[in-house]
Amino acid sequence: MTDPKKLAERFPGDFVFGVATASYQIEGATKADGRKPSIWDAFSNMPGRVHGRHNGDVACDHYHRWEEDLDLIKDMGVSAYRFSIAWPRVIPDGTGRINEKGLDFYDKLIDGLKARGIKTFATLYHWDLPLTLMGEGGWTARSTAYAFQRYAKVVMARLGDRLDAVATFNEPWCSVWLSHLYGQHAPGEKNMDAALHALHYTNLAHGLGIDAIRQVAPQVPAGLVLNAHSVVAGSASEADAAAAERAFEFHNGVFFDPVFKGEYPAAFLAALGERMPEIKDGDMEIIHQKLDWWGLNYYTPMRVSDDPTTGAEFPATVDAPPVSTVKTDIGWEVYAPALKSLVEGLYDRYDLPVCYITENGACYNMEVENGEVDDQPRLDYYAEHLSVVADLIKDGYPMRGYFAWSLMDNFEWAQGYKMRFGLVHVDYDTQVRTIKKSGKWYSELAALFPKGNHKGA
Repeated sequence: MTDPKKLAERFPGDFVFGVATASYQIEGATKADGRKPSIWDAFSNMPGRVHGRHNGDVACDHYHRWEEDLDLIKDMGVSAYRFSIAWPRVIPDGTGRINEKGLDFYDKLIDGLKARGIKTFATLYHWDLPLTLMGEGGWTARSTAYAFQRYAKVVMARLGDRLDAVATFNEPWCSVWLSHLYGQHAPGEKNMDAALHALHYTNLAHGLGIDAIRQVAPQVPAGLVLNAHSVVAGSASEADAAAAERAFEFHNGVFFDPVFKGEYPAAFLAALGERMPEIKDGDMEIIHQKLDWWGLNYYTPMRVSDDPTTGAEFPATVDAPPVSTVKTDIGWEVYAPALKSLVEGLYDRYDLPVCYITENGACYNMEVENGEVDDQPRLDYYAEHLSVVADLIKDGYPMRGYFAWSLMDNFEWAQGYKMRFGLVHVDYDTQVRTIKKSGKWYSELAALFPKGNHKGA
């Protein structure tokens, strides 16, 4: 169903339609107004880490073009904007001196959103750790969790009065496993022991961050954004079913269980617990605090089979082949039913609060032709996945909003500027923004909200 008016009828009138970005991916201005390097500045500038040695020095130049970008969001008719705050702008060394000019930028940004009637959803950490903290070990050091707590307090004291919602972390799976075990993201570690330390200290930082938010700005709904994996067994065999359960624990449970149950998953601990850092008295209570909301980022399913290799390290799985033949330009399988089964399964396992889809979208690299970008496959992706969200609402799941990833093409981490996820095309040479076909469609849908048929909370 791609008719936006028909699709709109399936959502409650107060459903939030938004767009999302992240600081390092769009801001540029990496040396401006007192900002110091993040781990992504260092990682990007090392040969062989990021496609074409691309970096975030200029990106979409949002730091200088924020007013026109906010006008663009308003013109697109969306009611909310999810953005992240760059820790190296606010506290350039991670600890110590606060940089007022960094806070000034987010002050202006939030005031600009408020003036345009757009809801503000802030993320405190979207991977740009101040590089100075690597001297202490970065996320593998317990001290970083406490540095994050102070940073959260500083941000909320200055900006909390105008935020509609705040998340502590974006996708800790990426900043833990992808960054410390698989080596694909900054700081580029490939070490299970390092990753296990980063896991616990990131979870602890989340809890300390929730503490900070509740102390300083208790009126702001506080949450956490997780890229929960829709783990699907490669076959009906018992071995593959067991592998899928192990994969669930490793990729989802190590974040969901501590936050929503106050413990780490049993099989995970049995396999790797001895290599975890010390879990001090009170840690799990700090991590396990009730959240006001949670965000789900979903793009593609994870299909796994059992790895029969003797001594294979937990979770001992290998990739299983995709079921759908449709793939995006980044090579990810398009399979919307996995989003539905993922949400159903998570609400079945955990006592979860209300949910926002905080990222969902597709990479297609069409360029501008005669002033237009015909990205029909992206439009189809959005329509298909939004239809699934509407089904979940019909089935009684507390889905409160949806943020398209992304507002505009941007720095796609290790893929550099090669991959495009935007509703808006960015010409990186001229910084000209062109709304794509998918962006015009999403705009038509979003502009129909908020409307009259509100559902009770």
